[in-house]
Amino acid sequence: MSGAGGFGERVGRLLRHEGRWLVSLVWWVVRRRVGVPAGARALPYAGAQAALLYGLTFVCAVEAVGVSLLVRELPVVHAVTLVVDVYTVLMVLGYQAAAVTRPHAVTADEVVVRDGARMAVRIPLERIASVRYDLRFGRGARDDGVLELAVGGQTSVTLELTEPVVAVRLLGRREVVRTVRFHADDARGAVAAVRGALAGARTAGRAAEPGKPVAPG
Repeated sequence: MSGAGGFGERVGRLLRHEGRWLVSLVWWVVRRRVGVPAGARALPYAGAQAALLYGLTFVCAVEAVGVSLLVRELPVVHAVTLVVDVYTVLMVLGYQAAAVTRPHAVTADEVVVRDGARMAVRIPLERIASVRYDLRFGRGARDDGVLELAVGGQTSVTLELTEPVVAVRLLGRREVVRTVRFHADDARGAVAAVRGALAGARTAGRAAEPGKPVAPG
């Protein structure tokens, strides 16, 4: 685990994150996904947090209306609170939009696990030792080498790696991980997709070796 860089770098990362979730609102409206190339399998994970975030959005909207009525006789305060309340509602919706538009993805070469607009970890298939359905609620004990990307307080898929990968947190902190736990709305389907990609990569690898025929099927 290493440091997250200087203050300026952290501010820059936060600003870029703000831009990503704001843009995600637009992509959400036009039903566009980010970072899922042609031929890749998208693994959505936003469903587990949807009810909570939509409920929070409703509460924030009601609170915004109530505060607006209370301070309507104070123009400056009214303007400031209105801006803050609207931004808060957009931020909550942007959190969900980033998760919807940035699903996990399985390609022919790697598995990409994401935490909305905050983090994306690319795991080459050749570094995956095993994948399994592994439903867990709540955050486990903090173990070095384990990355947990929980959604709605749960993870449901575990990847064990043969070699570590580096995960970079929002503020730049780097973590070397050998086990990755994440959530997928269809966890068993996600496990099957990763296993299928692993099988395809191994078959392609054998086919590429000279003098080694690959059995049909």
